[in-house]
Amino acid sequence: MYDFKPDTPLSADELHRELLAAAGALTEGEPDAVANMANVAALLWEFLPDLNWAGFYRVASAKSGGAEELVLGPFVGRPACIRIPFGSGVCGAAAESRATQLVADVHAFPGHIACDAASASELVVPVLRDGTVIAVIDLDSPTPARFTEADAKGIEALAALLSARI
Repeated sequence: MYDFKPDTPLSADELHRELLAAAGALTEGEPDAVANMANVAALLWEFLPDLNWAGFYRVASAKSGGAEELVLGPFVGRPACIRIPFGSGVCGAAAESRATQLVADVHAFPGHIACDAASASELVVPVLRDGTVIAVIDLDSPTPARFTEADAKGIEALAALLSARI
């Protein structure tokens, strides 16, 4: 059985290639979105060092109707905010703009939502299907400037793979 965890230290590009291959193998042919998000959240936790949260927020209609919002999906880490309006915090900014948010210092990000006070940096990548945001992949770290452009590109490739699998 494959361990789904890299054995040795890898370059960022190699790490993201292996993460993408593992996610592809785990989600291929599985139609259940929640199962796929849960396995990928676990993979992110295993593959990427220095995280304190890794997971998904799904797009859903707001409870009172009207505008869309993000709703907590499968994750690994401490309990998190359940609902985030589009445009609020780093996750909401990624959903509203449909663009990756690479934030070196979350405390300097306007409107940052502090679900975990230990988080210092964040990477949020929207998952798009036919140009529409269906979810975001959210990674938090207790280390300032933890995430790099290589991480952003790697998670963007993961989001592209998952767009038809979640």
